[in-house]
Amino acid sequence: MKRLSFRTGVVVLLCCIPCYILSFAQMALPISAAAKGVLWFVLFGLAKTTQYAGLTILGVEGVKRLKAWYKGERKA
Repeated sequence: MKRLSFRTGVVVLLCCIPCYILSFAQMALPISAAAKGVLWFVLFGLAKTTQYAGLTILGVEGVKRLKAWYKGERKA
């Protein structure tokens, strides 16, 4: 994972957002409770997987870089 770039880590990290949204939005679907449970389990697991994979790709320095960028953007 060390060979992957900062941009790749950010993209993977951002992929967790739609997965989180879908994991809870599927509760509004008119399907059985068992199907909702399975969908939630799969989508929430995918969200957590992409979140931790993105953080692993970024590493400590990448997270510091991301925080510095975020703080700089908020002040402007």
